[in-house]
Amino acid sequence: MLLVHFFMPKLAHSSYMLAGSRTCAVIDPSRDVDGYISAAADHNLKISHVLLTHLHADFVSGHMDLAAMTGASIVVPASACCTFDHIPVSEGDSFLLEDMKINVMETPGHTPEHVSYIVTDTGRGPGPAGVFCGDTLFVGDVGRPDLFPEMAGKLASLLYDSLGKLMKLPDFCEVYPAHGAGSLCGRAVGSKWRSTIGYERKYNAALQIEERDSFIQSLTTGMPPAPDHFSRCSAVNRAGPAAISSLRKPAAMKPEEFRKAIGDSNSIVLDVRRYDAFGGQHIPGAVSIDFEGNIPIFAGWVLPPDADIYLVATNLPEVFDTTLWLRRVGLDRVRGYLDGGMFAWSLAGFPAAHLPQLSVIEADLAIRSCEKNLVLDVRSSTEYDISHIEGAVNIPAPDLRTRFGELDPDSDILLVCSTGYRSTLAGSILLSNNFRKLRNVSGGMKGFNSAALAPACLMCSTPHGPRLLAGKMHD
Repeated sequence: MLLVHFFMPKLAHSSYMLAGSRTCAVIDPSRDVDGYISAAADHNLKISHVLLTHLHADFVSGHMDLAAMTGASIVVPASACCTFDHIPVSEGDSFLLEDMKINVMETPGHTPEHVSYIVTDTGRGPGPAGVFCGDTLFVGDVGRPDLFPEMAGKLASLLYDSLGKLMKLPDFCEVYPAHGAGSLCGRAVGSKWRSTIGYERKYNAALQIEERDSFIQSLTTGMPPAPDHFSRCSAVNRAGPAAISSLRKPAAMKPEEFRKAIGDSNSIVLDVRRYDAFGGQHIPGAVSIDFEGNIPIFAGWVLPPDADIYLVATNLPEVFDTTLWLRRVGLDRVRGYLDGGMFAWSLAGFPAAHLPQLSVIEADLAIRSCEKNLVLDVRSSTEYDISHIEGAVNIPAPDLRTRFGELDPDSDILLVCSTGYRSTLAGSILLSNNFRKLRNVSGGMKGFNSAALAPACLMCSTPHGPRLLAGKMHD
């Protein structure tokens, strides 16, 4: 038995290749599948199976591409009711991968159709070697059951039962979850990519809640907000996503052509340059999502899925990397990019907009010297509750799409987040809604903390811990 782990940052997604001597299975693959095909070739293996634990909500899966490119059989929960060719499995089913026996255990709760795959390496012994538990059990956490709000209580109760089933596995059985620290599919997922049943039974906080009602209450309150694409990706995965090979590459566009294209009512400009570059100048109406930040999460959150996307980037690799990240969250309509970037746009004599930048020292002086400044903290509410500038108003950046009306467009607003990424996204949303007196605080709360101008930031002081601590979301 050979196990190869693959990890996708930003989405904090773990996938796996389980192999014998000749064949292998890929579990919960990402949409771009070249890494799996390359790893199989390196070990002289044929990919015979693709296993899905559930219909992932936070990313588009690569099961269709892998099957088309390798001839592998796709194994999915029968209750998922998938419309593509597949092998449906349910409680008690089993199959062989060479001398490895894979047993199916139904573990709903995070989603209604969830299963776990228990692997026994019969060449070594009769006990379960490991379990691919998807988003049911994480290192230090469990899957959130609130992605289907109308079913949250029922799913939490199902999750309670599913975890009870998993806890009957032996202590030495390894746990292979589908996500690590930073995933929004849990609340406090740990950084390790694997654990054991025994360790989680003893130290996983959620598993220490013995009463069902208390467990349900804990798992249905205080959860971090779910990005918009979480409500779309499950359906895409059920139907079978379009093959990446069928999607056209974004076209290079000179400024004149780019300007004409973005004039269409169904188009949107996504600027992925560093936030300070966006502040210097950008195309009016552009949405800023800094490539160095969590571009797939925030793009999936705020970009309309049916819009044609046109990119402004620093260089060509950034264009193609951005396109891939967008496809991973189901945003397939990247049509083109500005050839020559903002330099070419300026040479063409086209208009530009600006978002002035303040250092934390300048921002502190502005806050102290002028009562008319409104400090708008665009982090999550739980981050705000831990530490914020006195008098700051809290509206999370994605919420400004619908809540900008709560603010006076004529007020002087200082935008603050953890670093400057989200506050620039917030600024771009407000600029598109006719707010003009905006200034972004470069460095954000982390900069304030470093300059001893605000209390220490818990999120910044635990860089290798869960990125969601009791619902707190980091940039």
